[in-house]
Amino acid sequence: MTSLTLSGWSGSIGPTNQMSAQKRPFSAPDFRREMALWEQGYRRIAGVDEVGRGPLAGPVVAAAVLLFPLPLEGAWISQVRDSKLLSATQRERLSPLILEHARAVAVAVVSPLEIDRMGIGAAVRTAMARALGQLPLKADYVLVDGRERLKTAVRQQSVVKGDRMVASIAAASIVAKVHRDRLMAELEEQYPGWGFARHKGYGTPQHLEALRNLGPSPAHRRSFSPLRELTEPAAAAASR
Repeated sequence: MTSLTLSGWSGSIGPTNQMSAQKRPFSAPDFRREMALWEQGYRRIAGVDEVGRGPLAGPVVAAAVLLFPLPLEGAWISQVRDSKLLSATQRERLSPLILEHARAVAVAVVSPLEIDRMGIGAAVRTAMARALGQLPLKADYVLVDGRERLKTAVRQQSVVKGDRMVASIAAASIVAKVHRDRLMAELEEQYPGWGFARHKGYGTPQHLEALRNLGPSPAHRRSFSPLRELTEPAAAAASR
């Protein structure tokens, strides 16, 4: 049996990989883009995605995953989807499998303080670029979810809704989501009362009520509305 590690892969692409990718349902993410790039001569094709763009608290987390080609494709790979389409239980089951079988995986975090300093768009790109740069097996091509363009010397392609179509990006979305959810559970222990483990920092009614009662915690993004109104009431009133 071919052995796998996070940092390397000793197998070779074969008909099994190609056939299983072609048979995958059209609505599921597949390896068609990775296969096309492989045929062009690229051998280390990463997918990159992020989670945490919209919350009022917590970090942005990005993952980079070198998933293609898999020497032996298990049934689990057909269950990989955009993390938003999976339950927490499904994500928790798939993430360790991705970590075990991918050729390489890296995760990067941009803190709330950094988000406030650079803005959310730059924070998302920074997290993605950090994850890509931290891969133990360096990518020679990267497929990036959305319209983002990364500051990197690696050849890249932006794929709108890539987490719905590209298996490597979908895998990255799962790893990033599971990692961020765990970080938010840790923040719940560090800053009890705001309900971070439940709402993951998003602006739910419960979260907004906690903000009204407790004010912002150190984990909150003070540049985000309604945090600005809480921390800079005079400036918010003057802007109305």
